[in-house]
Amino acid sequence: MNQSSVVERFLRYVTYDTQSSESSDTYPSTLKQLDLLRVLAEELRGLGLSDAEMDPHGYVMATIPATSGKANVPVIGFIAHVDTSPEMSGAGVVPIVHRNYQGQEIALPDDPTAVLRPSELPYLNERIGDDLITASGTTLLGADNKAGVAEIMAAAELLLAHPEIPHGPIRIGFTPDEEVGQGTKHFDVQKFGALCAYTMDGGRRGEIEYESFSADSMTITFQGRNTHPGYAKGVMVNSIRVAADFIDRLPKDSLAPETTDGYEGYVHPYVLTASVDQTAVKLLIRDFKTAGLADKEGWLRKLAEKTVADWPGATFEEKVEESYRNMREVLDHHPQVVENAREAIRRAGLEPHSQPIRGGTDGSKLSFMGLPTPNVFAGEQSFHSRFEWVSAQDMEKAVEVIIELAKVWEERS
Repeated sequence: MNQSSVVERFLRYVTYDTQSSESSDTYPSTLKQLDLLRVLAEELRGLGLSDAEMDPHGYVMATIPATSGKANVPVIGFIAHVDTSPEMSGAGVVPIVHRNYQGQEIALPDDPTAVLRPSELPYLNERIGDDLITASGTTLLGADNKAGVAEIMAAAELLLAHPEIPHGPIRIGFTPDEEVGQGTKHFDVQKFGALCAYTMDGGRRGEIEYESFSADSMTITFQGRNTHPGYAKGVMVNSIRVAADFIDRLPKDSLAPETTDGYEGYVHPYVLTASVDQTAVKLLIRDFKTAGLADKEGWLRKLAEKTVADWPGATFEEKVEESYRNMREVLDHHPQVVENAREAIRRAGLEPHSQPIRGGTDGSKLSFMGLPTPNVFAGEQSFHSRFEWVSAQDMEKAVEVIIELAKVWEERS
């Protein structure tokens, strides 16, 4: 079998600008995501999947019929998102294939200051001899997550061309708005109809990720008192300065994204909406144990109380919003889902490895919606930046893993 169509598909898909937006009130957050989603639905129908459709929210779903003679093979799914990050432009992407990479630095032609260096991106050293794909230096590439999209499409094409491969029913799902945390907002788990699914949205070859942060966001709004600055003595309470004092009290050497790794959680002030009268500080709260979120939120609340106590006349309000939860809390109850993925990775000639996701995926929410969904490697590297790159051979291996996963579930049923 030949996985080469994955590269052709990927090079074509990344030319669609599918950047999502955090400030939009539509769904999907940008209508341009629908351009690629429509193409994917058409291509699935062109492969012979007559039930392929895009629903009113933009979700594309289709079914690869079973080839197994067994009646009890469960339905499994493969999912990828089409949107790219709001952090870097996805318009006018020019993909470049660097064939037979030999360990050199790669300067991107549209901006000579954009250089991929093995000293800074050590995984490059593991991909000597591969064909690497980058953008041209002024945009992201879109491997996050069009690598996964292309891999699922290429695997579907292979499975349909080789009915001798025994497998059960396979559901395909392509989603919008994952990058802005809304990828599962209207996802119909019952309609998808699978026992479990796999998001093809990971990094280096061999990865199977089944634990993520639990996540909340917390907004602390400091209220001051504004008046004419020329007559402010004894009257004005500048909420900007109160908020700045609060932020300055956060630890300098711990509890921040820039000072933590592994299983360490953090609090991260990342949006400030400021005026003299009122200043809101929005913080990301992350912990691998859900109970740890409440501990961090309680600590921040006390820190805000101590801060306003030093600024007479200042007050504050706080609001906590749930983002997602650690998928492991669900997946530990479905060990076969992860173990079958490990076996498929082994059969593809790779050594499976896992590490905690210091973030979340659609699988984090889907798992709690009743669809256990770990994350499998897609090859994407340095995502959300103009330094993004992917190995063609990593994508081909991901296609192979999808095929092997379908076979493993059939064999073990």
